[in-house]
Amino acid sequence: MAVAAGGFRFAAGSLDAPPTQPEDADAGATRGGKRQRLARAGAASGPCRPTAGAGFGSRWWPRYGVTSVCGRRREMEDAVSIRPDFLPGSTSSGKHHFFGVFDGHGCSHVARMCQDRMHELVVDAYKKALSGKEAPAWTEVMEKGFALMDDEATSWAASRTGGDPACRCELQTPARCDHVGSTAVVAVVGPNRVVVANSGDSRAVLCRVGIPVPLSVDHKPDRPDELERIKAAGGRVIYWDGARVLGVLAMSRAIGDGYLKPYVTSEPEVTVTERTNDDECLILASDGLWDVVTNEMACEVVRACFRSNGPPSPGCSRPNGVLPPPTGGGGDDAVVKGVDKAESDKACADAALLLAKLALARRSADNVSVVVVDLRRPVL
Repeated sequence: MAVAAGGFRFAAGSLDAPPTQPEDADAGATRGGKRQRLARAGAASGPCRPTAGAGFGSRWWPRYGVTSVCGRRREMEDAVSIRPDFLPGSTSSGKHHFFGVFDGHGCSHVARMCQDRMHELVVDAYKKALSGKEAPAWTEVMEKGFALMDDEATSWAASRTGGDPACRCELQTPARCDHVGSTAVVAVVGPNRVVVANSGDSRAVLCRVGIPVPLSVDHKPDRPDELERIKAAGGRVIYWDGARVLGVLAMSRAIGDGYLKPYVTSEPEVTVTERTNDDECLILASDGLWDVVTNEMACEVVRACFRSNGPPSPGCSRPNGVLPPPTGGGGDDAVVKGVDKAESDKACADAALLLAKLALARRSADNVSVVVVDLRRPVL
């Protein structure tokens, strides 16, 4: 069935037209402006062009699709990192693959730092936690990786004086690099489990037999436990166009934001979920999607794309069945990093693109970044 909405036309199997949802936009979002074209990765140029790509995994590599669009914002502050087989020497427990979505605020430099460094810091934390253990605790690994990332971001901000501006936050007088931060939702997909670490209001959702299973909970200042934590640290939550820490930030956890510490912490909440044969997909996205699309609708969109493309097969687009290791391709300004080429997996790419279009059609006022990972077992 084809669904027309907001100037876009969706082909989504038997998916019904989505109901209208209320808008929940961040303060400072610009409305209107030129409609952004959705383009494939590699065809986009400039900081605010949308990028989209797809990844195809054989039995060694995960199938995924990714789309990132500027939407109705003037600046692109989202960043996405995809790092297949990112844990060297972890063959005893199988391959592990890193997926991260980072939604910056105030400027894009913290999100870009997370894009470039988070997976490396998680690897460092993993190696240190290993120290003779057969399998280190993933909660400990993720907490340490996020802490290291936050230290790097805050140290970089403290070192900037505005004398040699590297980004727009330094053009202010005085430079306010410590007023910049980013959400971070990270998933490590292994053969037996999915580890998700989240700081902020980006989100990870697992689709299992058509039922959405949230693997993270948004860190909002008015969430009861977060409100108590902020108050215990001596901070306040002020309702100014929604609940905000000190009336400023609409999330209670983030990487960076040195000027709001200790009220805003980088410490992630970590979930470890055992994989089952009923798992269908994992969706990671910034709040540009989740503000206007429910978990249930997102899962149904992905399932519709999967149905229209058929079951996964164990084959691969390369004769030897092995993709080349990532070399951080995409250039310094790429919105999506970690893969040299977008190996085509049509179902996941279609799903990520369709979800981004749906968010824009529902008047999302933020950048929208979506990663879809196929968790279905191949049909042999």
